Amino acid sequence: MDTLLDLLNSRPLVNGEERDALGDPAGGRRWAREHGGEGSLAELALLRETRDILRDIVRGEGSPAALSPLLEGVHQIPEITSDGLQWAVKTPQHARLAVEAVLAWAATEKQLPGRLRPCANDECRLFLLDRSRANRARWCSMAVCGNREKARRHYERTR
Repeated sequence: MDTLLDLLNSRPLVNGEERDALGDPAGGRRWAREHGGEGSLAELALLRETRDILRDIVRGEGSPAALSPLLEGVHQIPEITSDGLQWAVKTPQHARLAVEAVLAWAATEKQLPGRLRPCANDECRLFLLDRSRANRARWCSMAVCGNREKARRHYERTR
């Protein structure tokens, strides 16, 4: 799930300016390799496409059906290991990271429904996975976005 969040958060706003970790070949290669990918241009293009579709879905602006073309030809093969049954994803190497992100999103939706969501700060483009018991986390970072929002509300109440 960390790779899923990292992918969703790979296009943040920094000082009001968009930064895309997958936008340039060198930075994209570095990001992909840090997450177990190969860093090819085909992989980066697929990761950007997957990220944008998943961001729309999590925001409620897109349909999960948009992921179907990304999963064409993908198979999960059961493998028996000393740890028990494992499922191995069979897909072209350049598509593996993108497919794993889609599978992580599907698992998150099934196991933790509604807990993957965008930050409540309208000026933030990041996402969070709420692991709290109460399911009330609203901000990607309490120290940054949560503090800004609370300060903004306090200012509006006291002016």
